[in-house]
Amino acid sequence: MAVIYDLWFVREYEHREDTELRIGAYATIVEAEAAIARLRGKPGFADYPEGFQIQEVTLGRTGWTEGFVTEYVPRKDPDRDASDLPAPETT
Repeated sequence: MAVIYDLWFVREYEHREDTELRIGAYATIVEAEAAIARLRGKPGFADYPEGFQIQEVTLGRTGWTEGFVTEYVPRKDPDRDASDLPAPETT
C-alpha cells in the first residue's frame, strides 16, 4: 500500500487549548522536511520549531475501527479564551 507523510504543527499550552495545525500531506518525507524548512522562520513557527511532526500514513488503511467515545474535559483555563489563527500575509 502507498504511504504519504502528514505534516502537523503541535504546541501544548498550560493555560489554554493546545494548537494542532495540519500543514499538509506529502508524497515523500523529503517533501515534508522541505515544507518544515520553508515554514520554520514564519511567525509562530519560529518561536516553537520543535512543534513540527511528520506522521507516516498508509493509504487505504482504516483507523478508528472500534468506534470512539466522547470524553468531556474541562478547558484548561475558562477565564482565558484563545486560539491560534493563520498569520496575515506579508508582501
